[in-house]
Amino acid sequence: MIGFLKGRLAAKLPPMLLVDVNGVGYELEAPMSTFYGLPATGEAVALFTHLVVREDAHVLFGFGTDGERRLFRSLLKISGVGPKIALGILSGASVEEFLRTIEAEDVAMLTRIPGIGRKTAERVIIEMRDSVQKLSAPTGAGNPLFAATGHSPQSEAYGALISLGYKPPEAARLLKNADEPGLSTTDIIRRALKSAVS
Repeated sequence: MIGFLKGRLAAKLPPMLLVDVNGVGYELEAPMSTFYGLPATGEAVALFTHLVVREDAHVLFGFGTDGERRLFRSLLKISGVGPKIALGILSGASVEEFLRTIEAEDVAMLTRIPGIGRKTAERVIIEMRDSVQKLSAPTGAGNPLFAATGHSPQSEAYGALISLGYKPPEAARLLKNADEPGLSTTDIIRRALKSAVS
């Protein structure tokens, strides 16, 4: 699986973009929410990716943030929602706006997105209700260009606990028990997990 790409933005023709990674051109499809944050053609770019394998094609999707990619992946799990509709949802609303729409159970807002009828909108709201808290929690992973800096071991450990299936309040409680200055991310996670079983 390709997790992210870092290279030079060779072309952008919504919804398609081309990223040159050391002489290899990766063709990606991306939502408009990602396009709005892209640099000028020829400049450095980094994108989170998701690969969809179909019988007739392998399609690589690109996202400006890990939050966008997580929402895209969650949407793909819903019956009747494919990559095209998921891209439409991300193009029509930011992750935060979409989550507010789900919490408000705003069917009308979702039906304004091309390709989404009333039945699909209702199904999306029902199936995404439980995911809202998980998707709104920080992951500790921003744009991969800056992945090496700017994230504390505490926030990285929080992201790791969330990905292990802990609910945000539980993850925060476990980290409180493991809080000690100077610890590495691995040490914090180890202590947090130890306090969970003790």
